[in-house]
Amino acid sequence: MPDQRHTDTTLSGMTDNHSPHARLADVEHRIAAAARSSGRDPASVRLIAVSKTFAAPDILPVIHAGQRIFGENRVQEAKAKWPALRQRFPDLELHLVGPLQSNKAKDAVELFDAIHSIDRPKIAEAVAGEMAKQKRQPELFVQVNTGEEPQKAGIKPRDARGFLIYCREELKLEIAGLMCIPPLDEEPAVHFAFLAKQAEELDVNRLSMGMSADYEAAIAFGATHVRVGSAIFGARD
Repeated sequence: MPDQRHTDTTLSGMTDNHSPHARLADVEHRIAAAARSSGRDPASVRLIAVSKTFAAPDILPVIHAGQRIFGENRVQEAKAKWPALRQRFPDLELHLVGPLQSNKAKDAVELFDAIHSIDRPKIAEAVAGEMAKQKRQPELFVQVNTGEEPQKAGIKPRDARGFLIYCREELKLEIAGLMCIPPLDEEPAVHFAFLAKQAEELDVNRLSMGMSADYEAAIAFGATHVRVGSAIFGARD
């Protein structure tokens, strides 16, 4: 996703020469602190370690440090590296957090335990068809383009209700939650608050929002899934 705003920004005070174990522990500590300061149970926030562009040797130390939920942006990249890792570590959970093309729906349903980027009827239809064929039920999130940016994926906020009704009633899909990526030049908290309000109105209880530089703010607004990449793996090339 070209403008994923924060996955390539390390947290202030952190340096890339920290070990993956130390970086992961720091993120986990910050998640717990942010949850408690909002009156939430830290266990209500799931950390997705976004490993896009990182190869298996870079991912293994994070697995050995105890992380079990990972995210990828591209189906083909995930297909190349995760089947072997999951053979070794069958308890791993894999989430697609980047855009999905309809011709990749078969592989996406086969590979991923959750898809965060259901954003238009064509994708929803392709995923529904593959779920029926494969008898698999990945957790589904509708991506909302809260900033209505033309270059970014996601359903427009005003169309979200109709789209959820279509997914639920016509396609018989269970939509677990909403996902957003705030615009680069706007205060993310505004978008997190908006998405939380929309989720309440649409009767979904899971919120995928917050990345390396703003996940603590997202937790304050009810994020149940935070997508953290470089704060765990270090800066990308």
